[in-house]
Amino acid sequence: MDDHHVIIIGGGPAGLTAGLYASRAHLKTILLESMIPSGQAYMAERIENYPGFPDGISGRELIERFTQQATRFGLDIQQFTTVDKVALAGEKRTVTAGDKKFSASALIIATGAQANKLGIPGEEEFTGKGVSYCAICDGAFFNDQEVAVLGGGDAALEDALYLSRLARKVYVIHRREQLRAQKILQRKALGEPKIEFIWDTVVTEITGEDAVKTLLLENVKDAKQKELAVSGVFIAVGQRPNTDFVRDVVELDDRGYVITDQDCATAEAGIFAAGDVRKKGLRQISTAVGDGALAAAAVERYIEGKT
Repeated sequence: MDDHHVIIIGGGPAGLTAGLYASRAHLKTILLESMIPSGQAYMAERIENYPGFPDGISGRELIERFTQQATRFGLDIQQFTTVDKVALAGEKRTVTAGDKKFSASALIIATGAQANKLGIPGEEEFTGKGVSYCAICDGAFFNDQEVAVLGGGDAALEDALYLSRLARKVYVIHRREQLRAQKILQRKALGEPKIEFIWDTVVTEITGEDAVKTLLLENVKDAKQKELAVSGVFIAVGQRPNTDFVRDVVELDDRGYVITDQDCATAEAGIFAAGDVRKKGLRQISTAVGDGALAAAAVERYIEGKT
């Protein structure tokens, strides 16, 4: 069993920042990531609200810079390592990932969140065949076609605006008659001629043959149904935290987010959480980075207090 001072689970902005701070503090630190260091930020075509980049930066480049900086200070990153279980073993916190086991004095959970699914007929069948949860990833497949975006929050409007540069037409389908997104995004989306809003409506079924062809829509007020012909549908109806593997280890709120104090510490000694996985008011790269720094500093104090 590999023994460390700190284990970090998750390679997004929060995990990489925590890894940078912990490694610079000369703590033996390992970061476990199920894919490559990424997080949701990796998928962003352009990030314009992260300080220090007045002209913006792609999510991929930003994460690559985070990774290079953290590894320069000695952070050990284990890619393609999916954590199955976290347990407490006396003074140690143990992590099981397949046939590998790791132990450390402290653990930082930074596994982020993932897109919610609708659970409607056709969604699973046509995933990758017109159904997508990432406009940045798949938008290029729909050049000069008609597509739909489901949702009314920031992510939905950001997706719609991005797709409007590629697609011929973008329908934004929202179950309410008002949007939840930031006002600046609302103004941009409502003023974009390629975007058409369909209010008070839900999608009840996705149909097609080899790929998506139509959506079955239902008005939530009068229950009237109609079909909408599209080549693709981008689902942006919220997120859920990746916390199933720690459900019995740390306290979660009713949505599954990890409950921590202001220093990112959970009620379980030696276990911390940072980034989108944590219960908090704002989930942005800047807050994830702040969480990572806070968590690493708290870990350092925790470990010092035990020696």
